[in-house]
Amino acid sequence: MRKTLQLRSKLVLGNLLSVALSGLCGWTVWFSLGEQQLWLAIVVAAGVCFLLSMWLTQTLHDSLKALEVGLLNFKDNEFSVSLHGYGEPQLDSIAELYNQASAKLRSERQFIYQRELMLDKVIQNSPNIMLLVDDNQRIIYANDAARHLFNQGVRIEGMLLGDLIAELPNALKEALNSKHEGLFSIDATNQSSATTGAEELESWHISRGSFSQNNQQHHLILLKQLTKELNRQEVAVWKKVIRIISHELNNSVAPIASMVNSGRLLTKDVGNDKLGLIFDTIENRTAHLSQFISHYAQFAKLPLPRKAPVDWAQLVQQLAQQYPFKLISELPQVPLELDSVQLEQVLINLLKNAHESGSEKELVTLAMQDVTHPVSGIVIIIEDSGSGMSSEVLSQALLPFYSTKQSGTGIGLPLCREIVEAHGGHITMQNRTKGGLSVKLWLPKE
Repeated sequence: MRKTLQLRSKLVLGNLLSVALSGLCGWTVWFSLGEQQLWLAIVVAAGVCFLLSMWLTQTLHDSLKALEVGLLNFKDNEFSVSLHGYGEPQLDSIAELYNQASAKLRSERQFIYQRELMLDKVIQNSPNIMLLVDDNQRIIYANDAARHLFNQGVRIEGMLLGDLIAELPNALKEALNSKHEGLFSIDATNQSSATTGAEELESWHISRGSFSQNNQQHHLILLKQLTKELNRQEVAVWKKVIRIISHELNNSVAPIASMVNSGRLLTKDVGNDKLGLIFDTIENRTAHLSQFISHYAQFAKLPLPRKAPVDWAQLVQQLAQQYPFKLISELPQVPLELDSVQLEQVLINLLKNAHESGSEKELVTLAMQDVTHPVSGIVIIIEDSGSGMSSEVLSQALLPFYSTKQSGTGIGLPLCREIVEAHGGHITMQNRTKGGLSVKLWLPKE
């Protein structure tokens, strides 16, 4: 209340002084100059009063003008202007409140901006496809995954959705054109699958949403490919089954092996050759079963990769000592950090399969290529001139327990796939046009 009275007192005092000055001037002129100069004195007194009032209210005028400019800046979302003090407690209090509001709005806008940047970063790096379109089906916003699906990584904002999906598979095109949500499948040749050259069923999910902004209706479309996720879940189920079976079998094999040793000790003086043959057979079969279990346990308990820079020359030399091949490319120049032990295990398994495919040894080849698109990394290609694989075998070759070999465990290729995917890569298999099989491993730099 004290501050209000100070400013109000100054304004009242200025008015009183003006009135007093006018009266004094009029009285002086009346008595000294007479009635003829009274009107001139009144005009002079009024002018002096006006100038005095202007001088007394100048600070108030300046502060209100500055506040007006600041509020106009607020209206334009500009919060960088601050007000200074004027020596008047009430005006200084208003200026301080304005500065506090400006600082808070600046802080909140910066916080919102940082959250928008973080959200955009998350959306752009998401593997899910995100599209925002208007009522005319014109693209307003798209993330990186959408640009790669529709336009090979080129910006698509401003383009029509109908033009972008013209070359897509029919099932995907129909899902985008319809208003429905949920799961749908695509039968298409998938160049990144183990069944390259044959049709593969891809599972997708589409969801939609709508909202209004700036009096315009916007439509959000989200596409998610579920094939890889379902494959991971399938592998996880296989691992769980293998762990359970391995546990139960080990609980049975260990007592059998122990009983065989006890039986040998108890019957060592009997001298019956048939008993020895029985014990040998039981011992051999339990040892084979234990080895069989250990192979599956290795797949079910694969450790995480321990990455370190790869010495490609040393790796190739070690591989050639076990299974001969012809190196038909230069060694990679891109530095990569991988688990060399696990990678060597994968390549040995693939070279072993190539040698067992019926191919001539000198026609088994190994090539390595540096790649930069879509992600920097390396592609390792192993090819043979054997009998290849049928479409049915190709579609199941990477599944655990599946094998076309009479003595195979069906765990070699699934283990290769598990190791490669643990490094963030993928494995593909394709029959060659000239006969034989081509296996490609793609491993990212990071």
